[in-house]
Amino acid sequence: MFSQQPQDLVVVAGQPVTLPCTIPGYHGVVLWIKDGLALGVGRDLSGYPRYTVIGDHSSGEHHLRIQHAELMDDAVFECQAVQAAMRSRPARLTVLVPPENPVISGGPVVSLRAGDPLNLTCHTDNAKPPASIIWIRNGEVLNGAMYSKTLLREGRRESTVSTLYLSPSNIETGQQIICKASNKAVPSGKETSVTIDIQHLPLVNLSVEPQPVLEGNLVKFHCSAKANPPVTLYRWAKGGSIIKEVSGDTYEVIVDHSFFSEPVSCEVTNPLGSTNVSRNVDVYFGPRMAAEPQSLQVDLGSDAVFNCAWTGNPSLTIVWMKRGSGVVLSNENLLTLKSVRQEDAGKYVCRAVVPRVGAGEKEVSLTVNGPPTISSTQTQQALHGEKGQIKCFIRSTPPPDRIAWSWKETVLESGTSGRYTVETVTTEEGVISTLTMSNIVPADFQTIYNCTAWNSFGSDTEIIRLKEQESLPVAVIIGIAVGAFVALIVLIGTIGAFCCTRSQRNLKGVVSAKNDIRVEIVHKDHNAARENEEHTSMKQLMVNTQRSVSSLEVSQCYGFVQLAPGLNYL
Repeated sequence: MFSQQPQDLVVVAGQPVTLPCTIPGYHGVVLWIKDGLALGVGRDLSGYPRYTVIGDHSSGEHHLRIQHAELMDDAVFECQAVQAAMRSRPARLTVLVPPENPVISGGPVVSLRAGDPLNLTCHTDNAKPPASIIWIRNGEVLNGAMYSKTLLREGRRESTVSTLYLSPSNIETGQQIICKASNKAVPSGKETSVTIDIQHLPLVNLSVEPQPVLEGNLVKFHCSAKANPPVTLYRWAKGGSIIKEVSGDTYEVIVDHSFFSEPVSCEVTNPLGSTNVSRNVDVYFGPRMAAEPQSLQVDLGSDAVFNCAWTGNPSLTIVWMKRGSGVVLSNENLLTLKSVRQEDAGKYVCRAVVPRVGAGEKEVSLTVNGPPTISSTQTQQALHGEKGQIKCFIRSTPPPDRIAWSWKETVLESGTSGRYTVETVTTEEGVISTLTMSNIVPADFQTIYNCTAWNSFGSDTEIIRLKEQESLPVAVIIGIAVGAFVALIVLIGTIGAFCCTRSQRNLKGVVSAKNDIRVEIVHKDHNAARENEEHTSMKQLMVNTQRSVSSLEVSQCYGFVQLAPGLNYL
């Protein structure tokens, strides 16, 4: 049986402690258990360098010695005789931790302005059990202090904070006030003190001249201060950034727009502390962008919202307009376009104006996602027996996923099939799809060609016919007539120039400006009525300048213009 068993003990952290265990006549294995875990077999406690089993083994002594007790040793210990199936009573080892040295905020000298109350805060940390704090002045304990305790994360030690309030009538300059912290680990306590010094921080006034001021002009800041004790340092800052090159009580600078939103501060310091005063400058400046609008790409029927923010002084006016239109869409930062249509796509301008100071603008784009739109001349021309082409122009956002030409029983999207070849070219304005026929036969003029484009929003189709182009002799006659008419104009111009020269008026440019003459060709199809009756699904005729020009061929060999009959000349 046990002749000695471990007992509940209390030890101060850092001190040694021994837990006794004696089992006379027992020579088997003895285990020490800490909080349910074995420390080692027999006397081998190599995993715990501060733990040692001591005593005369032959006499059954198996005492546990702990050098320099620590907070982790605060546990329940047992001594067990394994072969005899005996366990000692559990013994609680309580480790006390003295509080750290107390600290008074603002010490060792606490300065306060005359007439102000005094609030002193003292804290001491890492104590077990938590420390008690008292305040002492002139050997007397001061009552009325408030305190709080905070348990640390490990759940054993605690921190204590005590706050003492003293009214202005209850304090004097030069007084010494002591904060004393104690617990069971250090009954005599630990203390610290502060000395009260009633003075005042610098009283500062910051002036700015002139005000208001136009951006780019000189401004002078003056920082005047009264302090006891005297001022030891002036420090200047702008928008929180220190101005290192200035150290006196005056700061001169040429101001820009940033001085309107970033205040200039003067910090004056004496031995008691610092006083900081800030002032903004009333700077007049033109518009500066605060939130830049972003270009948008939205689906057809959705809302488009642009946000554009400017700063300026004096107050500015914001105007939203669509480029090319004089209509004001909004005078707010936000421009909201409800249920956008494809015609809403384009450039939008956010313009800001500061009266009598300046203006600025920012342009953004609106792209509207929707089904493709095809435009082409519904009747296009080619010569029998020659290579011919028909084209369709597709505008599409997003770009078309597929473009197909179909006629009779044939569908061709790209590449070559027999006499037919499809090519697609992408430009900044859209996509041009071209169907080329290598050798035009009469049946080609009786065929209806469909150009169809698809994207994720839908599709569009254009129906195109091929018309046979007139033969060369008729065109030659027309060309001669046109040439004679042009020659007549040149002759009249020459006579006019000669007359003007005599009157000392130089109109030489009138004769040489024949390159400025513009010929607009409008294609009239006399069979349109009949075709509309046969194909009720055909679209309204869309005249495209690029397609019209294809019906005009310039013969470099003969030097005349060959035009198809049925054209109007403007």
